[in-house]
Amino acid sequence: MCRWLAYTGEALQPSALVLDAQHSVVAMSLNSPLGAETVNGDGFGLGWYPADASSPAHPAVFRSIEPAWHDQNLREISEAVRSPLFFAHVRAAAGPPIQQTNCHPFRYDNWLFMHNGSIAQFGLIKRELVLAIDPSLYPLIKGTTDSEVLFHLALTYGLADDPIAAVGAAIRKVEEAGHAAGVQFPMQGTVAVADGATVWAFRYSSQGRSRTLFHSADVPTLRTMYPEAERLAAFGDHAQVVVSEPLNDLPGVFLEVPESTVAVLDPTGYRHEAFLPA
Repeated sequence: MCRWLAYTGEALQPSALVLDAQHSVVAMSLNSPLGAETVNGDGFGLGWYPADASSPAHPAVFRSIEPAWHDQNLREISEAVRSPLFFAHVRAAAGPPIQQTNCHPFRYDNWLFMHNGSIAQFGLIKRELVLAIDPSLYPLIKGTTDSEVLFHLALTYGLADDPIAAVGAAIRKVEEAGHAAGVQFPMQGTVAVADGATVWAFRYSSQGRSRTLFHSADVPTLRTMYPEAERLAAFGDHAQVVVSEPLNDLPGVFLEVPESTVAVLDPTGYRHEAFLPA
């Protein structure tokens, strides 16, 4: 479907992960060994919170229908910006058209959202899901993707108050509508949301066979494991990455997020919580 990355920690140029890593997001757009599709060339997006932003920070977003590997503006922006929290996403369109409003990440107020996966037979249940969105939020939907609808459902169910409960309620609404329409496994994917300080990364599918998701081990531990790895000098002690596929081949650097789990990454580190257990 897609591939994505979220970073939080000391302010960093996104290019360090989006362009320069061994298996960077741009590299994944050309060749994604663990993805449902090998090539993710149907657009991309970069969302970031400015390093000097007030709290709550308002993120900036750049999205394009160009393939990520072909877009010079992505290179310029990712090398010019420094951010303590950013999202990057490369898209493989599964049905909705290739247009800028369908590219991730999506933004509302101080929130960013992106998704890899799909709502099965979305067209069959789209009307019911859209009608469940708060009327004040409905005019803000600009694209045609299931992901944007899922985001606005989460906003409707209280994302700003309790992100884990809100994303869970949105997914349960999808499953309820899907099962009523005869869809056996309505929800598939990984989801990331952020408020400018914390990243919540969800791995869940109705079938229990979700898309891959990993996050980095803590940097001080990695420096002990790989004292000769010069590249680690670019990252602060609080740097954390959550990503669809590991960014390098070094053993132990990336830890797989278990099925039906949310990984919470904030300045204190990371933790896992069970998410929508069967």
